[in-house]
Amino acid sequence: MALGNLVADLAVRDVSSISSNFSIFNQGFYSILGNAPKLELVLENNDFPFAHEAAVYIPSSDSLFMTSNMFRDPATNQTTIKISKVNLSAHPVTSEIINSTIPLPNGGVNNGNGILWAGQGTLNETGGLFQMSATAPYNSEPIIEGFYGRQFNSLNDVVVANDGAYWFTDPIYGWVQGVRPQPKLPNQVYRYDPVTKDVRVVADGFGRPNGISFSPDEMTMYITDTAETIGNGTTDPVLPATIYAFDVTAIGGQPFLTNRRVFAMASVGIPDGIKVDQFGNVYAGCGDGVNVWSMGGVLLGKILIKGGTSNFSFGRDGRMYILNEHKLFVAQLNSTLQSTLFKA
Repeated sequence: MALGNLVADLAVRDVSSISSNFSIFNQGFYSILGNAPKLELVLENNDFPFAHEAAVYIPSSDSLFMTSNMFRDPATNQTTIKISKVNLSAHPVTSEIINSTIPLPNGGVNNGNGILWAGQGTLNETGGLFQMSATAPYNSEPIIEGFYGRQFNSLNDVVVANDGAYWFTDPIYGWVQGVRPQPKLPNQVYRYDPVTKDVRVVADGFGRPNGISFSPDEMTMYITDTAETIGNGTTDPVLPATIYAFDVTAIGGQPFLTNRRVFAMASVGIPDGIKVDQFGNVYAGCGDGVNVWSMGGVLLGKILIKGGTSNFSFGRDGRMYILNEHKLFVAQLNSTLQSTLFKA
C-alpha cells in the first residue's frame, strides 16, 4: 500500500476528531480521509430507487450516470430499470431520466467514448454489452450479446483495460429474479476484445460474480462474489460475501487470471461495486457503506451509510459519490484521491 508520502504529510489525529460518518480501523485511513472529511446528502427521490448501480462519472460535464434498482413502473405496470443523469455542477444538484433502449442496464464504465453498459436483458430481449453516448440524444448500440450462440445470463458489471479489452461479470441474478430465461451458462467472468471480436471465459467457480476492477498497474484483478445475496430476497450467511484477487498473467500473448485468492470479506452485507484508487487501495460498496482495504487486504476504514450502498464513484478533487437507493451522498476525502477508472 503506497501510503507513506500521504501519511507523512498528515498529523496523527485522535479518532474523536473524525465525524461519526467515518469509522477508522487503521491509521492509514487518515491519509484517505484527508484533513477535513465530510459526508453530505445531495439528492433524494422517494418516487423510485434511482441510485442503485453504475455510478459512472463523466469529468467533461461534471455529471454522474446511474441505474435504478428494478421497480414496477406504474405507468406501464412493467418491471424496469431507469438510467438517471445527475448534474453535479448545478446548485442544487439536479437529475433527469435518460431514455434508453438498453434492456435492464446495471453496471457501467466511462470508456472515454461514452458509457459502456452491462445490460442484463429481459425475458424477451437479449442482454450484453452496450455502448451509449454520454451526450443527448444518448444513442446506444449493442457490442456483444452472447458467448458463441449462447445468451449471457444477466451481465452485472464491466471494466475496460488499458489495451481496450472489456472484462465483465455474468451472474444468474436475472433468472432468480424472474426477468431472464433459465441460464445457459455458468456464473462466469469474461474478456472481450472489441478489435478481434474474441470473447473468452477468464474465471469461473463463483456463486454470483459481481463487481470487477483492476489494480493501477493492471497486474491484479479484483472480483466480488455476492452469493450471500441469493437474488430472491433471501440471504445465506455461509455463502461468499467476498472479494477475490487474481494475478493477470500473459500466456501465449493473452492475459489469464491466475493465483486466485481471498482478498477480503465484507463484515456487513456483500461487497458489490468495487473500485481502486491510484495508490492501490480497494473500495467496495457494502451493507454498511463504502469499505476500504489496503492492497494487502487490511481493512483501513469505512464511510458509513445507513442502509449501505451497492455502488459509488470517484469524482473531482477527492469527492466520492455514493448511491443509496433513494439517496445520493457525496463524501469529501483527500483531494489527491482518484479512481483508476477516472477518464477525461
